[in-house]
Amino acid sequence: MKKLYGLFAILSVVAIAYSCKKSSSSSSGTVYLDLPTTAYTYDVTSYPKKQNDHKATLGRVLFYDTHLSLNNAISCGSCHHQTSGFADNVAFSVGYEGRLTGRNSRGFANITGTTVRFDNLNSQSVLLFWDGRENVLQNLISRPITNHVEMGITDFSTMPEKLSGLDYYKQLFINAYGNGTITTDRISECVAMFVASITSHSSRFDQFMGANMSMGQPSHPEVYTANEYAGYNLFINKYQCQNCHRIFTSYYTIADMVDIGLDQNYNDKGYGTITGRSSDNGKFRTPGLRNIALTAPYMHDGRFKTLDEVLNHYSHGINNSENLSRLLVDGTGIAKSFNISDADKEAMIAFLNTLTDYTMITDPKYSNPFKVK
Repeated sequence: MKKLYGLFAILSVVAIAYSCKKSSSSSSGTVYLDLPTTAYTYDVTSYPKKQNDHKATLGRVLFYDTHLSLNNAISCGSCHHQTSGFADNVAFSVGYEGRLTGRNSRGFANITGTTVRFDNLNSQSVLLFWDGRENVLQNLISRPITNHVEMGITDFSTMPEKLSGLDYYKQLFINAYGNGTITTDRISECVAMFVASITSHSSRFDQFMGANMSMGQPSHPEVYTANEYAGYNLFINKYQCQNCHRIFTSYYTIADMVDIGLDQNYNDKGYGTITGRSSDNGKFRTPGLRNIALTAPYMHDGRFKTLDEVLNHYSHGINNSENLSRLLVDGTGIAKSFNISDADKEAMIAFLNTLTDYTMITDPKYSNPFKVK
């Protein structure tokens, strides 16, 4: 059941006029903020805080607001598109002043299914970003904002003052916190709330597995075509992709830092850059597979344009890199060649396409609330 906005929101609907509030102008018209009078219900049960729906609503606005960048041109949503599973369909995203990011923008869903920490009070955590440079979800927003390539702000502490000049934020903060005070902690918390609320449970794979998801035994095998079912079995049994991409979890990955033999010599040291340990060079976080068919190109540098190219890598392209995962090494100590046939690739790609959640990528509560008229 949807929760109602509080009294403040009801009394100020006319004054705020969210549905016609001018935010800025563009060459195609006036940009305005379009929010429902009644707040959407957000799935943030793993985050036991009050006012979750209002905080996630505020986080949604912040996520898509270009005013969070120095030149008012780039938002989080500029590089993470809902229709692409919150990935970007280019190898490197365009950031502040047209600069290109150093790595591919990852897609995401069910991010708290990997026991991500919301704040420093929770001892359970996994590593975020390709290189694992963060493990607290509330710190996530400050990373791209203060990146000179991505959003260009040099000092995150200046953000409250900048946002206070935008008339639509006062009521949003009142709805979320009971007063209109804007702080960096509140900004971070609300964006974390929104990101954590982006959940996916409606793919055909979810229907296929049904109540037996964690058991790894399909409840409704009839949902799949013969080719999709064959691809599922190939993925699990013959090629054992399940060793790294554990699809019987909500996130479809183990979220480990792994070297999969992309390069013989490391052009990008990945996790090793963060830890300073040579044993971590070339390791990157294993991506989740939800909506994987939508998140091309693939790998940290977007080198593979299609799932077929990804499977070709595992078929015959794994390099004998220094820190290559033991799961990709054969009995003689060299990189495996899985020699995946064309028929097997076709079947596995058919299966991977069933991981697309069309409900998630069209859900209005995750969409850009800024409209143009």
